[in-house]
Amino acid sequence: MKWRKLWPCSILTYILLVLYSHGDQPTTVTASGDKWTTERKHALRDATRELWYHGFDNYMSNAFPFDELSPLSCKGRGPDWGNPSNIAFNDVSGNFSLTLIDVLDTLVVLDDPQGFQRAVQDVIDSVSFDVNTKPQVFETTIRVLGGLLSGHLFASMHDQPFYLPWYRGQLLDLAYDLGERLLPAFATPTGLPYARLNLRHGVEKGESLSSCTAGAGSLILEFATLSRLSGDKRFEKAAYKAFFALWNRRSDIGLVGNTINIWTGAWTIPEVSSIGAGIDSFYEYALKWYILSGEVEFLDVWDEVYATVMRYARSSDGYWFRSVNMHTGDLAYSTVDSLSAFWPGLQVLAGDVQNAIKSHLAYWNVWRRYSGMPEVWDAHFMQATSFHYPLRPEFVESTWYLYRATKDTFYLDVGERILRDITARSKVECGLTGIKDLRMNTRDDRMESFALSETLKYLYLIFDEDNRLHSDDSNYVFSTEGHILTLPKYALKPMSPARRRMRREENHQCPAYRPFQLPQPLECGLVRGVGSRPDVEYARHSIGVKPQTYDERYWALDGWCAIPHPESLSYDFVMSAGGQAVLEDPRPGTDKLRLVADGFVLHNITGIRVHIDSRLDGKGYDILDHMPFGKGN
Repeated sequence: MKWRKLWPCSILTYILLVLYSHGDQPTTVTASGDKWTTERKHALRDATRELWYHGFDNYMSNAFPFDELSPLSCKGRGPDWGNPSNIAFNDVSGNFSLTLIDVLDTLVVLDDPQGFQRAVQDVIDSVSFDVNTKPQVFETTIRVLGGLLSGHLFASMHDQPFYLPWYRGQLLDLAYDLGERLLPAFATPTGLPYARLNLRHGVEKGESLSSCTAGAGSLILEFATLSRLSGDKRFEKAAYKAFFALWNRRSDIGLVGNTINIWTGAWTIPEVSSIGAGIDSFYEYALKWYILSGEVEFLDVWDEVYATVMRYARSSDGYWFRSVNMHTGDLAYSTVDSLSAFWPGLQVLAGDVQNAIKSHLAYWNVWRRYSGMPEVWDAHFMQATSFHYPLRPEFVESTWYLYRATKDTFYLDVGERILRDITARSKVECGLTGIKDLRMNTRDDRMESFALSETLKYLYLIFDEDNRLHSDDSNYVFSTEGHILTLPKYALKPMSPARRRMRREENHQCPAYRPFQLPQPLECGLVRGVGSRPDVEYARHSIGVKPQTYDERYWALDGWCAIPHPESLSYDFVMSAGGQAVLEDPRPGTDKLRLVADGFVLHNITGIRVHIDSRLDGKGYDILDHMPFGKGN
């Protein structure tokens, strides 16, 4: 009798038949046995909406037209006029009603046309960029320029609920004025922009020549969108030049560093590379600008950099991404910052859902341990080293991407826990406050604009199944500040015939998500959710989280804890005609290689080093480089 081995499948089949046999609304079941009904999701969606308006209404009544709300003291806050070196505030506070601009398209997500119209009118009536402040170029671009562009797109697009008949492009005019004020930052020999400039007077004498990769190279989405909508090519050219000024300075193993001298183009000490703060959005914008514009050179950058990161920065178990030496790939630090929690979402967008699940599990267990995401986590000592949580969105963003990709109710469980933790820890009488120390829940009297423009926006989308964005199959993307950007057809540039001939046939499709299936001999066509994966317990244990009732409900008699053995995604090898081991030929001559009009022809492969990447669907490999004819050749 095989009944003992097959009974879990039989019971699961019975459960599914019961669930789908009553009513016209199918429902799913979590490991806890709680049904994820439409009503339950709507209740959490509405609770998220209420929490968002609690923050926004308090900003408008107690802080506007200042940049931010101080929710403990119930007042507004702008630049620190008395201390210009206080970059923690001055980098984002430019005296231009930051929070209002940053949340314009969140009102779209919340389906509030009247609120959107009032906010657009308030921006038009109140905001000017002729101000004597020195904000950061990057923060001003992603929060303010991106917010204005997204607001303009929705206000001006016909056949959707947020079209404003009276609107005459005023937000685009403001964006153009801001863009012109930011352009002087790019006046350097390398094309890499200064990190900060005065919006009225330009770059100040003695301004720092140091910038991070993300700050200098993550401007292409907003600047290029501004160019495409305004017809002024200067913005896109500046951002394009800065992006490739960084990429063309990557190391021999294909990694970019964290900080760079914008005047000389030299990487600065300690020359480390990671997926976190200082680099994160550089990778993000490589992929997203390709999605938005179709510019294939950005996809090429993404493909190469993703394989390189997975090869050198990924930990040996496949769950963490470390800081490594950009030249050797050797471990530099074992600490992981909270901004890197965006990475699983980017992996989903790139089609690598299985690895996204793994990396998300690590961050999820950190959240469970602290009921929030600490700013810095030490993966070696399994301990947070900075306990600040300013309501950052990155982990919530990744959770939304994974739920949309898998529709696994595991991520609804995660979203519910996030909502309950934020509500319990951050909601105060005058808004939402960041957490200064997660251990004691001390608060820091600051509601960063991204709490409303990103964190609660993504959280709302997790529970709002019928949101218009979920049925929008256009080229829209979320910027690194959560702004919805799209390009109309007239603003897209077709690939030139010459470039198309060079690239030949390409097939840019992502593999379908395959959920975890019961192994033999229990496999019977049914699947289990993410919570039942055999590596879930490993991820929990690696963070030092003790088993809880929630975990035990996923346990089964046939379950097991798997120690992961991740496979490499990229390889280098030296070719030979007969398959034998040969030495690399670093400088092949014309007897081996001949240049032709659209590439080159190899007459003899012996000694030629080739770099290949495994395809995400596991069905073959792609040759990305013929060494030494890759970078710089």
